[in-house]
Amino acid sequence: MSSKRDYNVEIKDTNDHKYAYGFDFDVMHPYMIESFKPFFNEGSLLELGSFKGDFTRRFLPYFDDITCVEASDVAIEEARQKLGDKVEFVNLLFEQATLPKRYDNIVLTHVLEHLNDPVLVLKRINEEWLAENGRFFLVCPNANAPSRQIAVKMGLITHNAAVTPAEQEHGHRCTYTLDTLERDAVAAGLKVVHRSGVFFKALANFQWDRLLQTDIISKEYLDGCYKLGQLYPDLCSSIFLMCERGDK
Repeated sequence: MSSKRDYNVEIKDTNDHKYAYGFDFDVMHPYMIESFKPFFNEGSLLELGSFKGDFTRRFLPYFDDITCVEASDVAIEEARQKLGDKVEFVNLLFEQATLPKRYDNIVLTHVLEHLNDPVLVLKRINEEWLAENGRFFLVCPNANAPSRQIAVKMGLITHNAAVTPAEQEHGHRCTYTLDTLERDAVAAGLKVVHRSGVFFKALANFQWDRLLQTDIISKEYLDGCYKLGQLYPDLCSSIFLMCERGDK
């Protein structure tokens, strides 16, 4: 990554766009765990890009050995306050981190789109950090989510995979689709074992945040959107690949 980037600034909310929404914490995080659980290995977990520890906390019931690598020291300090000594934190860029071992599970959620050289980091995961029988959980926002396609038709963004000015301020470098995400995983030498989507989504995050404060949306409706997303991954909020180590 460029040394000119300020990761403490990138995680701040802007006037018209939050870095993370209630929809992310209350809806997407639980359903990501549901998507991952069938593939979890026993043993250690490495989370690459832990932000302020809210997602990390959801792994505590499943793993005793958790390490997080995070570029923002401000985010790590908040995460430490929430999680104490239950998690080992490493405040370094992925490109610079030297880790002491290989991990049975590695998680990279809504982070790859922020990287200047995503294939380089994916190669490090494949060649240096993922255990021989380890599993890698890769999730990115989906360019083809109906909410983005609607925004294109409204004239708010130019095309599905556009990086909006607000996303740029938060450090986004690209917007993935299932095919481009798998392209980068394969280019890094990873073996894609499972591909899916997480949560059918036709509304923007800020719209979801407003709805979730009402009684309009039930838990059954949310579960329905999650299950529908498994049938139509290309119409999901996020796209998900589960990978294993491949040949160098």
